[in-house]
Amino acid sequence: MKRLTQLVAGLTLVSGAVVASTSASADVSYNIGYASEYYFRGVLQKNSSASAGIDFESEGFYAGSWAADVGDGLEVDGYFGYGIETDSGLTASIGYTGYFYTGEFDDTYQEVNFGLGYGMFSLGYSVGEWDGFGASQDYDFLDLTITGESGLYGTVGFWGDEFDGEYLEVGYGFSFADFDMGIAGIINSEELSDEVGSNGSPSTGEAIVFTIGKSW
Repeated sequence: MKRLTQLVAGLTLVSGAVVASTSASADVSYNIGYASEYYFRGVLQKNSSASAGIDFESEGFYAGSWAADVGDGLEVDGYFGYGIETDSGLTASIGYTGYFYTGEFDDTYQEVNFGLGYGMFSLGYSVGEWDGFGASQDYDFLDLTITGESGLYGTVGFWGDEFDGEYLEVGYGFSFADFDMGIAGIINSEELSDEVGSNGSPSTGEAIVFTIGKSW
């Protein structure tokens, strides 16, 4: 599943006069990318994964689709929602995301996303259900991201309900020759890690991830 930054959405709207700042024109964009290791919310999906997507935005409304190689088929995501930005710089939105798979790598996830942002801080909350190959489970996910003007960022995320685990991601993103590039370090808890200790028990994991992409 993709960590969709455009779906870090807001449930809380400030009281009083909230002025939505939206674009009057529609915009369609496309993207392609490659990750040395594809992680989503602290969980390794696949080593060496290519992806592609399309996004539509108009007057605060957004919709799109994104697909990635997960080894046994593709992960195909669909999402839509609505966001606002106030004159003071507060952002808020609400959206839906569905994660679907063409193979047996995983089963369907469907969730509603909420979040709130101001300045360098963004808070996201998602609540959803995993089909679980016939044994469905509810889950929620909370994340806080701090983004600096230089391209540095840090994210902490926490799974909850019938899922469990947390992770820390610290990275740096930059542009070079019209490409978007990044490097990130990820530390995940034993519930999310695929690593084991010397005694055979699950242990915390660590990874360095390199990404490259292009949008137009």
